[in-house]
Amino acid sequence: MSFPTSYGTKLLGRGLLASAALLMAAMGAPALAEHPATTLATLLDRAQIEDMLVDYYGQLGAGRSDFGAYYVEDGVIDVNGLVAQGQKGIEDLYKKIATGNPPQRGTFRMLLTNPKIVVNGDTATADVIWTGVINETVQAAPKFVEQGREHDDLVKRNGHWYFKHRVITSDGGLTPQFEKTYRKR
Repeated sequence: MSFPTSYGTKLLGRGLLASAALLMAAMGAPALAEHPATTLATLLDRAQIEDMLVDYYGQLGAGRSDFGAYYVEDGVIDVNGLVAQGQKGIEDLYKKIATGNPPQRGTFRMLLTNPKIVVNGDTATADVIWTGVINETVQAAPKFVEQGREHDDLVKRNGHWYFKHRVITSDGGLTPQFEKTYRKR
């Protein structure tokens, strides 16, 4: 089947016009946020930050309260609207949170997932989803008890990573002590 020449010319013209429109749209689209180049040093920093996060969260449910050691001297934490600053203030906040939660029977673990860590020299950001799980007995199925997100601003000092500012937000399992200060973010 053949088409008259004018039809082929129109079809070719439409194809060229569509291609040009797509090309212009791609050129005019905003670029995605660029991250610093990945190097062996940034990969090592990222691994150190992940280890620090795991160590930090490993203290939850273990009765430890030296959380302030993970922060710079003037570090800030915001847990569902309860804010503390400085290492002592942060440790006191964790003690307050612990007294506001009834002790749980069994073994508590915090899972950290979907880490997005961006290292830029001696500063970094980390975003993770956290999920609290309780294992009441070795026979019982684990239970999810809480879940949320956090955003961290970190700094590297003397070869170690520390929190500068953290914002922790619950998405489920909010305890009564946060009802007045919680806001969705």
